[in-house]
Amino acid sequence: MEARKKSILIFTLAGLAVAVALALIISPWASSSPDGLEKVAEDKGFLEAAEETEPVWESSPIPDYAVPGLTAEAVDEETGEAVDEPTKLATALAGLIGTVGIFLIAWGLALVLKKKGGETEALTSRGTAIE
Repeated sequence: MEARKKSILIFTLAGLAVAVALALIISPWASSSPDGLEKVAEDKGFLEAAEETEPVWESSPIPDYAVPGLTAEAVDEETGEAVDEPTKLATALAGLIGTVGIFLIAWGLALVLKKKGGETEALTSRGTAIE
């Protein structure tokens, strides 16, 4: 493997390692506060209308940013009822799956575009050709 390709591979894998580390370490402590859109819906009073329908994310492979089945019993602050809450492990694994999944999609797309491009030269942001 030529030195340039090797350095690109090392850089890519280092970036993946950093992204995976962040997904595993940071995602379990992400804010449980509502995101911006949910906060506006709550403030403007139309969140209840959205809650009347079944949430789309409940049928997704990783609903609500957590791997299903990894839950712990907790108490709902509003109702006082026992509910199952995702564990930090469930959230970390969801972050890992999402990070690796997006990386693989990007890698596959890059390979397809590289093969499709054939011998054409790509330009970097500095305007120099990449071989």
